[in-house]
Amino acid sequence: MPLSAESLTKQFIRESKNANCFSAVDDVSLRLEEGTVTVLTGRSGGGKTTVLNMMSGLLAPTKGRVLLDDSDIYSLADKELSRLRNRRFGVIPQGQTAIHSLNVMQNIMLPYTLYNERADEDTLKRAEELLERLDIAGLSASKPAELSGGELRRMAIARAVIKKPDFIFADEPTGDLDDENTKTVFEFLRSAADEGAAVLIVTHEECAAAYADRVMKMASGKIV
Repeated sequence: MPLSAESLTKQFIRESKNANCFSAVDDVSLRLEEGTVTVLTGRSGGGKTTVLNMMSGLLAPTKGRVLLDDSDIYSLADKELSRLRNRRFGVIPQGQTAIHSLNVMQNIMLPYTLYNERADEDTLKRAEELLERLDIAGLSASKPAELSGGELRRMAIARAVIKKPDFIFADEPTGDLDDENTKTVFEFLRSAADEGAAVLIVTHEECAAAYADRVMKMASGKIV
């Protein structure tokens, strides 16, 4: 089942003497299909992250709808929307979002912990496989303070996909990675799509196009 954005607009109020609205995103429509990688590119400030946040259920649009199973996800109550995100969406944020009192494995398992779900042996095995595939095997007992920025980013990727989400949203997932690990991450996201997920990547990396089914450019809040 695809996830569709219909005529999304997001306006923010400027904090100025003469308050007015600023449109970060203006009438954007986008459809994410299973088994595909969509890349959003363009200069900073063009609206890419805002689109990703609206499609992933993190930021309500000012106008427009985000449809999943023919229903607008923003018609759900907050608790229902949170459960939907936990069950079907995997979000890789731009910044570092580790909980520093937990070790790497505990951080990865957070999507289960949040709703007191029990992780079975297959899930624990998947977590170990993700650590291996993302080249952070052996760090499961380490605390975030012991990890480099790149290792923290790869831990966040493992956490986002541990529940095999239908939709993966990656906001600059290689922003602090070297060339070798950038390749590892893009190959991983491509493989997630090949296994059936719909993947949306926001990135400045030109090499991302090699892993994408389509590349879309944003400027001034519009897809151009």
